[in-house]
This record gives sequence, C-alpha cells and structure tokens, in this order.
Amino acid sequence: MANTPVQRMSQLMAKTLRDDPADAEVLSHKLLVRAGYVRRTAAGVWSWLPLGRKVLANVERIVREEMDAIGAQEVLLPALLPREPYEATGRWEEYGAELFRLKDRKGGDYLLGPTHEEIFTLLVKDQASSYKDLPVILYQIQHKYRDEARPRAGILRGREFLMKDSYSFDLTDEGLAQSYALHREAYRRVFDRLGLDYRICAATAGAMGGSKSEEFLAPADAGEDTFADCPNCDFAANTEAITYELRPQDASGVPAAEDIPTPNTPTIETLAASLGVPASATLKNLLVKVDGEIVAVGVPGDREVDLDKVEAHFAPAVVEMVTEEDFTGRPDLVRGYVGPQGLEKTKYIADPRVAPGTAWITGANKPDLHAKNVVAGRDFEVDEYVDVVVVQEGDPCPKCGTGLKLDRAIEIGHIFQLGRKYADALKLDVLGQNGKPVRVTMGSYGIGVSRAVAALAEQSADEQGLCWPAEVAPADVHVVAAGKALQIELALDVSERLRAAGLRVLVDDRAGVSPGVKFTDSELIGVPKILVAGRRSAEGVLELKDRKTGEREELTVEEAIARLTA
Repeated sequence: MANTPVQRMSQLMAKTLRDDPADAEVLSHKLLVRAGYVRRTAAGVWSWLPLGRKVLANVERIVREEMDAIGAQEVLLPALLPREPYEATGRWEEYGAELFRLKDRKGGDYLLGPTHEEIFTLLVKDQASSYKDLPVILYQIQHKYRDEARPRAGILRGREFLMKDSYSFDLTDEGLAQSYALHREAYRRVFDRLGLDYRICAATAGAMGGSKSEEFLAPADAGEDTFADCPNCDFAANTEAITYELRPQDASGVPAAEDIPTPNTPTIETLAASLGVPASATLKNLLVKVDGEIVAVGVPGDREVDLDKVEAHFAPAVVEMVTEEDFTGRPDLVRGYVGPQGLEKTKYIADPRVAPGTAWITGANKPDLHAKNVVAGRDFEVDEYVDVVVVQEGDPCPKCGTGLKLDRAIEIGHIFQLGRKYADALKLDVLGQNGKPVRVTMGSYGIGVSRAVAALAEQSADEQGLCWPAEVAPADVHVVAAGKALQIELALDVSERLRAAGLRVLVDDRAGVSPGVKFTDSELIGVPKILVAGRRSAEGVLELKDRKTGEREELTVEEAIARLTA
C-alpha cells in the first residue's frame, strides 16, 4: 500500500450525483451509485468503478488473509460449467429457473455456476487418492450467477455477484466438525475486521443439503432475511429454521366432536366472529399441491402458514396453491369448510402447535358446517409434524421461553456441514489406512464478498453519505483543496507526503468546483479522515475531520501528517 499512487479526483473515472437514482429502493443502492462506486449495466448486473473496486478488493484481501490463516488453499475454477455433474447430484433440475442454462454451438448443455460443490468434488476426486491427501480445504473468490426473477436492491440481489466459496474434505465426521469450527472462527474474524454488526444464526440447509447449517446475518432494514434473537439467552436463528418441540396434551375431558351450523363463515375471521371465540381456538387448514398431489397444512387459526417453510420441507418437489378446479371430483374437500377429520386420499401435515390432545373448532367438510371439540390424535391423525407457521415477535424462545425479538438482516455468510451428499453422488473415495475405500465427507462455506460491501454501506452510512470502516475504505485520507491555486498546491504536496508515509490518499484537486460541492462529495464518498486545505492554507494550517464522529481540529501540516501516520 505504501507505493499506491495518490488518486486525484481531477482524473478519477467516477462522477458523483446529487439525486438518488430513480430505481433505487435501498440506502446502499442509492449511495453507492451517487458516490460513484458502481453503475448499473443491466438488470442485476453491475460495473464496479475505481473507488468501488478498491473497496471490493479490500474485502477480498481480508477474506483471503483469514482463509489462508486456517490453511485453506486458493484455486480458481471456471464459471462456465458442464451439465453432467449437476445432473448427477440432481441440482440441474432442483435449481429451477434460477439456474442460467446455455448451449454451445454443438448443442452441449452448460450452466453459469451458482455454487461449485460438484466441481470441487470432482477436482479432489482427480487429485486425492489416499487418506494421506486429506484433510484439505480449498477456496476461490469468483463471480456466481443466479437468474433472479426480479433483481433489486442494487448489488444486494443481483444476477452476477462476487463470492468466496470454500470446501472442506475430511475422512471422518469428527474431521468435518473441526473444519466447520475452523471456518466459523475465520468468519468471525473476517466480519470483525470488516467492522460489521452481525449475528450467527441457526439456518436451514435448503438446496445445499447437509446436517448442520448456520448463517452470518448483518442486521439492516434492507435485509431480506428475518431472524429471531432472544434477549435473555444466546439463541438466534433465521425464522425459517426455528423449530418447537411437540407437547401432547391430555384430552380426556374433551367432549365428543360435534357439528355446528355456521352459515356464511368460510374464513377464520367470519367463523371466530360468528361463534364469539378467539381465532386461536380455530384450526386453519390450507390446501396446497405438491407435485400435483393435494396436501393439507394445519395451523392455529390466528397464525399464518409460511409457504417458504412448506416449500423447503417438500423440496425439490414443486409446491403450488390449489385452484377452484382442484375441488372438482373431491366431495371430501369443501371450499371454506375443510377439516382434517374424514379427509380422503389427502396427506395432512401440521404445525407442532396442533399437538396430540389439542382441541379445535374446524371445518366439518360440509357446506355451512364446522365442528367443535375436534381433538388431534383422537378425531384425526397428523401424518407429519412440520414447523410451518410464520414466526411472530414475542413467540417463545425454543431454548428458554422468553419472547423472541425479530429483525431484518442481510445474509453475508453461510456455512454447511454437507456430509456425503455430493461425495455419494460423484463417488468421491480415497484409500484408507487399511487399503479399503473411504467415502469422503464435505463442508461448504460461503461469504458474499460484493454483498458485504452493500451490508457495510447499509450499516455505516449516515445522512451525509457513506462512512467506511478504515480497513475497507478506498483511501485512508481524503484531502480536499477548498479553494484555488494555493490550496490545490498545498493539498497535492501534503498528499504526496502522506503517500510517502504509507497512506492511501484520495485528493480532490478539481479546478472550477466550489468548496461546497467538494465538502459534500467528501461526506458522500465516506473516507474515514478528511483533511481540508482551506482558508488558512497560507499559514500552513489544515483542518482534520473525522468522517464518523464529525470532530474537527486545526493542525499545522506537520501536525496533521504526524497525526494521520501515527
């Protein structure tokens, strides 16, 4: 860094903007465009301008240093990948429409890699033949591709994004647990160095598969993930990963189920109002189609079904809502009056809150009739219990019972214990110490490098603009010449001296630009220290401002250089 030339804004390929882009929805999108860090090339595709590239490179450097520190080895695999490995694992179809598929001129099928488990598995299969070759951790920092239906939020949710993905290969489950722990601690160091506020949350594995999974989430209003945080203990989880124990109840005193007339009450709201009962006393039964087969989903009437959880449970099957046509030829399904008792040829899954022994008011499977005292386990059976309700603020912590707090967050990292899913599909074996084949077990670990830039912008910005942590900022100091020839001459001289002392320097030496515009741009660009050559330049006095705190002090040139290089 000591030899990095001074970056002169008079020569910088970036223009700041006074107004927010018309299509910008979130703070990071607005500021990164306005400050000249990125520009939109196409929907979900972004170009990184010089200042943005510097920040992105700094994030890459930190990630690379911490990966190297745990003994990981960096490689670079292609982004253009053949179909066959993904077909072997089933992900060619599982990824659905999000996968960029293409053909070459000979008709061969390829994809743009969304993640590289298959290709790393094949690489190790080619290179490792003995237990002596393992364990090993490999990683790359490379662009990934997902065909988002509606790219939005700037670089937070694009079709092309920069990611660090690493993969561990071990002989035993105990070895996998150690590799997982190494990554977990390395990620903590990465995000601490980046200056991010983050939570480590239990998560679902999704299409990746595997046994254990955790997310690193950065709280931010722009986040698309919702996580639950317990104020009383260390529990934290993505709401999609929260599970509750099944707690059966004693229903010995509940009378027999009884049909009751309830005309014109096809919704929970109308039913509860008609009977004068809380919605929580009713049982809501949502009908969906799973690969074309109707499945009923039961939850308490005051709760909503989380369709993302339902889809995750049945993945890779396709989940759809039923339509009017689906009721044709099904007399057991009465629209608005469905109950779990007496359902024919219909799988019934329920949230654990519908535990054995709980009594409900629910549909009687007859028009304008409901049934009361319908008891789970007595009057109907649940084929499978699945946590499918939308988690609400105040729901009990699964660990200590305290009411949970919910917050929005950006996913900046995700770690998985994959196990042998990919090794089984691609037959990754090595010879063990006894000369017999050993099936390798794997871990997969990702950091959103470009997404981390957006997360930093979201968390650190203020009303004036960006405000980068020192280690990722595009420069250490932003020197502003707030005047004409004398100020510009002094600013350039000080900038060279700071560069010679090892600092990265951005200097605003633009002629014909007012001091007000330069000051505004220095706030917008967000370098941690701002050094102004202004009205007292003739006396050799500069003003040093801390971008984050706003504190200012006047210093001589020598004092300013000493302060900044201390």
